[in-house]
Amino acid sequence: MTDGRHAVAEDVSLELHRAVAKRLLEDPAVVDRARERVDEWLRDGSVARPYAEAWRDVLGGPPEAVARFLTDTGEKARQMRQTSPFAGALDPKTRWSIWRRAREGTHRP
Repeated sequence: MTDGRHAVAEDVSLELHRAVAKRLLEDPAVVDRARERVDEWLRDGSVARPYAEAWRDVLGGPPEAVARFLTDTGEKARQMRQTSPFAGALDPKTRWSIWRRAREGTHRP
């Protein structure tokens, strides 16, 4: 059984990544910054290598494929969202809005 707080955190993560997906389709530099972060992970070992390599593979695709992966509800995407190279891709107002909706129970579309 999944802890309710854990489920909310997973829902929020998905919503945050949906917002990132929308943004990266409008601004390809979002993917470039994520690639740079993954390259750094691979150099410094700060993230487990299998996750860094998996993200490198995802980010090697076209923006549309990256966006599809970010919004995928499958197990692999859910696990990978826990270690996301998209930190900083959203402005604080957007992040807090998503968290506020989650706390109010209105985070699902």
